[in-house]
Amino acid sequence: MSIEKIVEQALQDGYLTPAMEAEVGRICDNVSELSIEEYMALDRLMGSLLTGEVVAVPRKQFINVMEELVLTEAIARVAEIEATSESSLDVGDIAAYALNRLPPLYATTEEGANFQRQTAQAQLQDLISQQVSEAINRYLDRPNFFPERQALGKNTGNEVVRQVSALLQTYAPNFEQKL
Repeated sequence: MSIEKIVEQALQDGYLTPAMEAEVGRICDNVSELSIEEYMALDRLMGSLLTGEVVAVPRKQFINVMEELVLTEAIARVAEIEATSESSLDVGDIAAYALNRLPPLYATTEEGANFQRQTAQAQLQDLISQQVSEAINRYLDRPNFFPERQALGKNTGNEVVRQVSALLQTYAPNFEQKL
């Protein structure tokens, strides 16, 4: 899908989804220079976001409390291992492995998040520790098949896209329609 088609879809629907925004970013990251038509489409999108003609759908209106719990456990365990050995571990890889094997605990309010944290710490802490341990063991035993792999959020891309994305994140929430 082209930038122009994504913008047309956003204008037609009246909203820009995170997936649409990500697709624009992906397209721009894979070209060395944007065409005049692409710049014009991005300009049209920015104008429609600023006027409220298009509403950016928020990325998240909820959290998965399990992510926080797993990251806390993974960071503590990785710090212990790295302090006592020459091993260097990737907390993101370890957390992702463990999270894929644990139940999600979503919440939309602080009260809900606190409830999920308390419940998880009381009922799931052993399972969390077990999955983080398994993730660490797998990580330490893994072959180095893809040393060139690119971590999420660390790609180098077109500066214009980063600026547009930053503007979208800054201005679009001001135009979010409350139902």
